[in-house]
Amino acid sequence: MPPPQTKPVPGRRGRLGELLVEAKLATPEQVRAAVDEAQRSPGKRLGERLIELGVLDERDLAWVLARQYGLDVVDLRAVRPDAEATKLLSYNQASELTAIPLSVRDGTVVVAVADPAADVLARLQEAIGRPLALAVAPPSDIAFVIGAAYRALSGIRSRVKAFEARDMARKGAAATDAVTASEDAPVVQVVHLIITQALRDRASDVHIEPQSERIRVRYRIDGALHDVLDLPGSMGPSIVSRIKVLAAMNIVERRRPQDGQISLTIEGRAVDIRVASTAVVGGEKVVLRLLDKSRPLFHLRELGMPENTVTRYTGLLRSPYGMVICAGPTGSGKTTTLYSSLNEINSPDRNIMTIEDPVEYTFPAINQIQINEQAGITFANGLRSILRQDPDVILVGEVRDVETARIAVQSALTGHFVLSSLHAADAASALHRLLDMGIETFLVASAITAVLAQRLVRRVCTYCRETYQPTSDELSFLAAIEGKVPADGFVRGAGCNFCSQTGYLDRIGVYELLPVGDAVRELIVERATYTEIRKIARYHGMRSLQDEAARLVETGVTSLAEAMRSIYVTGS
Repeated sequence: MPPPQTKPVPGRRGRLGELLVEAKLATPEQVRAAVDEAQRSPGKRLGERLIELGVLDERDLAWVLARQYGLDVVDLRAVRPDAEATKLLSYNQASELTAIPLSVRDGTVVVAVADPAADVLARLQEAIGRPLALAVAPPSDIAFVIGAAYRALSGIRSRVKAFEARDMARKGAAATDAVTASEDAPVVQVVHLIITQALRDRASDVHIEPQSERIRVRYRIDGALHDVLDLPGSMGPSIVSRIKVLAAMNIVERRRPQDGQISLTIEGRAVDIRVASTAVVGGEKVVLRLLDKSRPLFHLRELGMPENTVTRYTGLLRSPYGMVICAGPTGSGKTTTLYSSLNEINSPDRNIMTIEDPVEYTFPAINQIQINEQAGITFANGLRSILRQDPDVILVGEVRDVETARIAVQSALTGHFVLSSLHAADAASALHRLLDMGIETFLVASAITAVLAQRLVRRVCTYCRETYQPTSDELSFLAAIEGKVPADGFVRGAGCNFCSQTGYLDRIGVYELLPVGDAVRELIVERATYTEIRKIARYHGMRSLQDEAARLVETGVTSLAEAMRSIYVTGS
């Protein structure tokens, strides 16, 4: 490995607060306030407290810490740690210390740290047991590299070999039972490692797919599927059986689709997993939907809504009755938006009740019902029971059928405020979907307050962004959505360690808000076409998904290629 890319920093010993003031990165008042706050809440250092207060950027803090201790700042975007070095520190130790060994030079271990304080150095010295050479890097950079360097799947081959050895010795149904019974069984460990790595990679879904001679494992990360692992085909039935055991599914039934749920704690993080199995050519395919309970609940502004949309939408959320629908395809972030909407209007003077499948976030002050079809709790009869509980606000996780839709609409007309999600391409088509279900036009026109349609697009990685010239197809798409050419040029991600060479890191919502005013109500009653409803909504100021995608391209948040991939609505 080439030497780590470092940036020399002129040494200047002194107290951190004095150096920050000297560098004009903080005022004396801000430093004193942060010190007082740190003394009241022990456990966090001055620099961390200033970052929390929004005074400091973590890159500026890294530069000042390097100056304080006479060290270099290392750029981890292009540095790939040596396997020989990372073996010297476990994943848990690296995460706890926010440190990553980069290389070994003449017996000295080069380590990137977020905070080179004496106690951190002492713990590193004890853990590694060799001479150390420190460099400073921002904590988020180190966290990214730790996730990339410590692969839970790196030890999976030894488990596969152990499985194959057992499989040769024991054939038939008894072998399947045996490999799923013991926590030390190879297949048990393989399943655990697959889920662990998926969480480290921020995957939303895990696909386990039987092929002719192999089992393909893919992760969906930021909305795109990536191949991560190939396993021998002989492991397929045992892996599926192990997952079914965890999800309390019928391991004998292999022809009919099944659903289940798993609750686990992985590396200190509580995670709920929705499991769906189905028979395909070659065996059974299983998809795991990962719901990370430790993920923070976002506010509406943090989801990517423009300020004017947030203002208008929050005003609609405060209606005493009516129905707001969040529309979009599977995986477009509807549930997150609904939860953020609930968080916006949650107050002690309201009785808020939800019916969901599954309950993804738990609110301490909200009454939430989990769908359980085996126990007879469906969206329709669960919603009926909610109406007898004197609710003010009702969240219906998804309108799947005409019965649920009718009860939800009638609830909105009888003095309740209803939030729900619906699978539809955009806001206008969501209204037509309700009409197609058989809900009367006057009920839809009277009950629906607004429709919020959305998509998720990947953000261009901020660490490796570069300008480029789009293809003719991309430029044609930009012209079709009437977008503007960015003043500083089109951007994309070149690919780096932090984004796993994809050029994208994290996602942002794209929103289309359609308030149902008098003009739209008249069109609904007249059962006007999709095009007519959309046209009048645009006339009254609705910004379409394409308009918002064009804005994100123009401001460099996402690439034109990503907007073209995700925003596929063709209406104008």
